[in-house]
Amino acid sequence: MQNLRELTLRGMILGAFITVIFTASNVYLGLKVGLTFSSAIPAAVISMAILRFFSGSTILENNMVQTQASAAGTLSSIIFVLPGLLMIGYWQSFPFWLTLTVCASGGMLGVLFSIPLRQVMVVKSSLPYPEGVAAAEILKAGCDTDNAEETKNNHDGLKDIIFGGVIASCVSLFTNGFRVLADGTAYWFTQGKSIFQIPLGFSLALLSAGYLVGIISGISILIGNIIAWGFAIPILSTIADYDPNASLPQIAMGLWASDVRFIGAGTLAIAAMWTLLTLIKPVIEGLKSSFSSLKNENGRQKVEQTEQDLSPKTILIIMAAMLLILFATFYVFVADSGLSAGIAWSLVFCAVLFAFIMGFLVAAACGYMAGLVGSSASPISGIGIVAVTVISLLLLGLGEANGMLDTIEGSNFATALALFTTSAVLAIATISNDNLQDLKTGYLVKATPWRQQVALLVGCVVGAIVIAPVLDILYNAYGFTGAMPRVDMDPSQVLAAPQATLMTTIAKGIFSHQLEWTMILIGLALGAIIIIIDLLLAKNNSKFRLPALAVGMGIYLPPVITTPIFIGALISWFIRRRVQRSKVHPNDQENYRNVDRKAALIASGLIVGESLVGVIMAVIIVISVSSGGSDAPLSLTPWLGQVFGSDLGVAQQLLGLAVFVIICITFIRRALSAIKRQP
Repeated sequence: MQNLRELTLRGMILGAFITVIFTASNVYLGLKVGLTFSSAIPAAVISMAILRFFSGSTILENNMVQTQASAAGTLSSIIFVLPGLLMIGYWQSFPFWLTLTVCASGGMLGVLFSIPLRQVMVVKSSLPYPEGVAAAEILKAGCDTDNAEETKNNHDGLKDIIFGGVIASCVSLFTNGFRVLADGTAYWFTQGKSIFQIPLGFSLALLSAGYLVGIISGISILIGNIIAWGFAIPILSTIADYDPNASLPQIAMGLWASDVRFIGAGTLAIAAMWTLLTLIKPVIEGLKSSFSSLKNENGRQKVEQTEQDLSPKTILIIMAAMLLILFATFYVFVADSGLSAGIAWSLVFCAVLFAFIMGFLVAAACGYMAGLVGSSASPISGIGIVAVTVISLLLLGLGEANGMLDTIEGSNFATALALFTTSAVLAIATISNDNLQDLKTGYLVKATPWRQQVALLVGCVVGAIVIAPVLDILYNAYGFTGAMPRVDMDPSQVLAAPQATLMTTIAKGIFSHQLEWTMILIGLALGAIIIIIDLLLAKNNSKFRLPALAVGMGIYLPPVITTPIFIGALISWFIRRRVQRSKVHPNDQENYRNVDRKAALIASGLIVGESLVGVIMAVIIVISVSSGGSDAPLSLTPWLGQVFGSDLGVAQQLLGLAVFVIICITFIRRALSAIKRQP
């Protein structure tokens, strides 16, 4: 293994190219629905497909490409908070250098913070790391060209990704481009004053996310959805005084935005804190291991190549450099506030120190979540909610002490600084979430850990370069909730940016002393009850669990988003049951591995296809609007209106539903085709 190519120039160039593409697609998807997805598996397949045309490509070289490219699926989660700076009017666009440095330095610190945890949480841990294991299996199969059957499996895997990508691209084009298909539907009704809805979203990317998270997380999200829309909204609408002439969706969504999502925020916050508490021991063990290595760095030479991390000296040098960059970045950010030098530097010091310490703590929590449910399903937003609340309370105390909050401008700046600080914490958290997953893949294919860590550091820089331009394109094309660059934009096309909206609301509420603490406290209590229930289920060795983070997501995400996730999870359960009940090899786990691998690759293709079309549509809209055209340049709605008249909306929903059902059936049939028959 030591003689195989591993960290090569061509691999780094290919990894950078894939990073750019997947960062763009993940930024769009995160702003639209509040979720991002790991790109490790599709990156591994794409790498193998391309590098096989070059001589001497190896499994380790492909692993380095996917390691670098996987930064795209995680660092892009920075958009869970950065758009808030436009929502409060502090920024009018995304400054390239500020965005680049906060993303890159935070991301690189995330790599460094998670290195001491590798032994405890990867090598010696029983955590499943679903995506890391899946990526390793794909790499092993794809690079063993001496085996004809495994080579065929690799080619079939690429076909599955292309199959899913083409389907999702076409559906997304007809939905968001031509506007022929609706992206969801809902039936609203009342019982007395109580408002109810039966929703269904048609997003193929979310369907795929549901398949990847599995039935337990899917049911937990559904339970959160039922808590919000089956209990909270009906109760609140019963006791609220609302305009009887207003539409039911308008009333219900208003109650959700002002009250219910804060219940979800409280649930997510306590769930994240609980996760941190359960990881105190692994963090301490990782630190002991790191300091032990630092005292005896010469011993590193005696360690096997497959166990060599970056040296402690290198880690400390890079860490110091990232801290200096963070100090410079925050000073530039604070310098525009007009505050005195003394107050400005004290705020810079407090913000950077908070980002560093909080980032170190959440690195362990995020690594644990990635090991438990995978990077795609890890609720990074829960970490962001905790971070923005704590830093806002700290800045509130400092601001009231130095008089910074005496003016509206000062309060707005404090809100902006809280959001910017949280973005640094999220950058650390997202990469920590990804690094241990990649190190698990490397551990299984016998890669060199320090080379993987270098590849991920490079991936952080490349991904950070892309984020600001993509955010600007999407902002000018669609706008964000509460931040529209033009007054004549179509409000139905606005990117919800749900996490950024939520975190902005929390920060503003703390500084204005108007945060809806009642709903947050209800969420905290609810989260505590859910944690207790989950502990009881675990104690009784129940197959079913109730992760509080998933329930919290179900509460604060709109049901048009959560329903396709549940359907995807249901498909995952259905496929597993069909394989288990198959008369062919009824006890053979190989069949399920084959089927699950095929379905995961199709799902990855669906995610990538829908996301990339969204980015391409954004570019088309920007070009159209900048030249005086429409913000829906490809829309066929005027022509369709002449055909269907007042029934256009119903027709679009029925067509969207029909296409969604057909694709679900096709997904299942293609996945089950991987079952191997007895000769």
